[in-house]
Order: sequence, then C-alpha cells, then structure tokens
Amino acid sequence: MTELEKMHAGLLYDANYDPKLIELRTECADLCIEYSTTLVSNPARYEILKKLLGVEELPEGLDIRPPFTADYGNLIHLGQRVFINASCYLMDGGGLTIGNDVFIGPYCGFYTANHPLNYTQRNQGLEIAKPIVVGNNCWFGANVSVMPGVTIGSGCVIAAGSVVSKDLPDNALAGGVPAKVIRFIDQNERQN
Repeated sequence: MTELEKMHAGLLYDANYDPKLIELRTECADLCIEYSTTLVSNPARYEILKKLLGVEELPEGLDIRPPFTADYGNLIHLGQRVFINASCYLMDGGGLTIGNDVFIGPYCGFYTANHPLNYTQRNQGLEIAKPIVVGNNCWFGANVSVMPGVTIGSGCVIAAGSVVSKDLPDNALAGGVPAKVIRFIDQNERQN
C-alpha cells in the first residue's frame, strides 16, 4: 500500500519523507502561490483555481480570496456560493467537504491531519488524516480552527477565534476553545 493510499484510508502514513506526497504538496503549493499572486480582476485566476482543485468546472458563485493555501487541493470539495476570505488554510489530506452557501472568515484553518503523541513515530514523519465535513448554510467567524475528523451540521455559526474539536449538530451557535454549543439558532429569528 502506498503512502497516498494509506492517507486516503485514514491510516498512519509517511507525510514528511514520501517522495510522491512531497511532489503533490509542492505542485499544490506552487498553484496556491500562482493563484494568490494573480490579480483578482484577472479571469486567468479561475483556470488556476480549477487546476488547483482538480475540477473541470468551478461551483457556481465560488469566491476564494487570496492569499489561499492548501496541501493537495484536489481533496477539497466545495458547494455552490462558498466564500472563503483571505489567509485561509485548508489542510485537505483527509478530505474536506464544504456544503452550499458557506461563509468562511479570514485566517480560518481546517486541519485534517494529526500527528502521533509518541515522538518516535512523529519524528518518522508519520501522521493520520481524518475528513472534515461542513453542512450547508454555515458561517465561520475570523480565525476559527476546525480539527481532524469533525462534522459540522447545516446552519451552524461558529464564533470568531473558536477551536472546533468535536462534531456540531445542525443550527448550533458555537464558540470558545474548545467550541461548545451556546444555543440553537431559530431559522425564523431576525437580526435587529
């Protein structure tokens, strides 16, 4: 089994020294830099983004503000009308699925990789990647961190600066370190 196959299977894999994974991350890093340094007004940036995400067509209404960073790119699956603000990092080795109508504030990080606590394994470059899934109609305030293996239900709002380390149910307003459900959002309530 290759290290890439181990990564996809959710097993410990050699993230630091495997030549194929290094090559894939280098290609993605180059595309992230190219995308991030192309003028927002330049339509060529959409072709770069397609290549980065490994898709033939971009989802309707997708807006990713530079600078933007990912590890592999093609393991990110985005819904329609997703907005990702500046300076976000999507560590997508475990796979990252984001639903429709999701707003992600600046400086957010979605981290699918985790390193062993045992330093002997960690020093060998081993890690494990677990998928992150985000439902539809979610809003992430600035500087939110989402940890490996987390599923966030539809309609959630995550307060700025939160660290989401456990699954959240639909329509949760969550915040803190670690993030906890503050209350549930009534979809009929109106902002004053």
